[in-house]
Amino acid sequence: MATLEELRDARLKKLELLKSKGVDPYPADTHPTHTLAEVVVGFANLETSKTPIALVGRLMSLRSQGGLIFFDLFDGTGKFQALIMKKEGASEDMVALFDQTVDIGDFVEVKGTVFVTKRGQQTIEVTNWRMLVKSLRPLPEKWSGLQDVEERFRRRYLDALMSDEVRERFVTRSRVITLIRKMLDERGYLEVETPALQPLYGGASAEPFVTHHNALDIDLYLRISDELYLKRMLVAGFPKVYEIARDFRNEGIDMTHNPEFTMVEWYEAFSDHKKQMVFVETMIKGIVKEIFGADTFPAYDNEINLASPFIVSSYFDLLKGVGVSDSASMSVEELGAWAKEKGIEVTTVDSKAKVLDNIYKKLVRPSLIQPTFIVDYPAEYLPLAKKNKENPAFVEAFQLVIAGVELVKAFSELNDPIDQRARFEEQEKNKKGGEKDAQVMDVDFIEALEYGMPPAGGVGIGIDRLVMVLTNTSNIKEVIFFPTMRPR
Repeated sequence: MATLEELRDARLKKLELLKSKGVDPYPADTHPTHTLAEVVVGFANLETSKTPIALVGRLMSLRSQGGLIFFDLFDGTGKFQALIMKKEGASEDMVALFDQTVDIGDFVEVKGTVFVTKRGQQTIEVTNWRMLVKSLRPLPEKWSGLQDVEERFRRRYLDALMSDEVRERFVTRSRVITLIRKMLDERGYLEVETPALQPLYGGASAEPFVTHHNALDIDLYLRISDELYLKRMLVAGFPKVYEIARDFRNEGIDMTHNPEFTMVEWYEAFSDHKKQMVFVETMIKGIVKEIFGADTFPAYDNEINLASPFIVSSYFDLLKGVGVSDSASMSVEELGAWAKEKGIEVTTVDSKAKVLDNIYKKLVRPSLIQPTFIVDYPAEYLPLAKKNKENPAFVEAFQLVIAGVELVKAFSELNDPIDQRARFEEQEKNKKGGEKDAQVMDVDFIEALEYGMPPAGGVGIGIDRLVMVLTNTSNIKEVIFFPTMRPR
């Protein structure tokens, strides 16, 4: 079997042959009259009228049968079969040059008329052709494709080219984002942009990436969230704002975490977490209906049913269900010892809220299959959420979990600058105690709150995870076209 370098050398010789014949193997101009999808739709009329057409695309297969050369073209809209044969009207030189220089993977332009073969295959009979791009590397074998998972992610362009399933997954991702944007726009939200480079990171509990701006001679952070800037826009008098943004967190990589990911966050003045819970349920059901045409869809060996109202469960009731009977009276040391017995990693610097969250993620969340809103979180766990007026130990917030995956986090937004400062100070203590992803004091944001931010409800949805669930994929790298990878 020829090596990759030998195959590449053979293609380079074909490239030189084209040039020696005066052929430009990389022309800028193309002149298609139809996309391949349009040919399929209008085939009957084109066949009847014998209308000459021009098509462009990449060769995905190539089959010689005596004096006949069949090949399949793909242009991103669909596939279509083409045929070159030696007969009157087809230049023998044109056919010979095709046979001598064209490989699978090349882009060509073909001209001719359509017909149906004896086997019932819609086909264009080529009377002329032109090289558009001479490829120098062979595509992966059609049926096996890229078998190495790491290589699939590194060379996603080949992964998507060779797999209809992979390509359709990213089409679904685009549709999901379009639907989210459409629903927010229809409800009067304004799409805005906030800084990706920030002088102080905030809005979530995560470690940031740090960079340096030479002209200003200052360190800057890639945003971990857009929350604090979007809230500043509420202060500025914009009542409904949203952003679909790339966020960056300097954290571990696993099945549901990638350092670079996409979030949609929106904030609505004079709203709260209860109103946003209704909106989130409406949005998720609407997206599923548009994508699947039904109220159900498969995810991880389960059928997710959205026909009924979403389940609402208390965070502490769920913890009690796995054996954490009285976390309020337990010290962080006692809680940590209990967690370790269950195989949950705990460090000496973890706060009580952090230990509880680790228990929840390990023992509770994987079992939440049908859509479940989780409410009544401890106040120290969500320092940007408003406290529950009936029980200040809790905050007015919810998360949405489907198929064991956290998709949504939402609050009644904290707008009391005194309380916000105190909550940041508590986070600062945790950070000094060694909790790396604790939030930091943002004096500028507190100053903005002191001018007055209206009562508001805010929501964040992880788009990558939502697409994971909707496409029944268990690795976040499958839904990010260019995931972060360790160098070879």
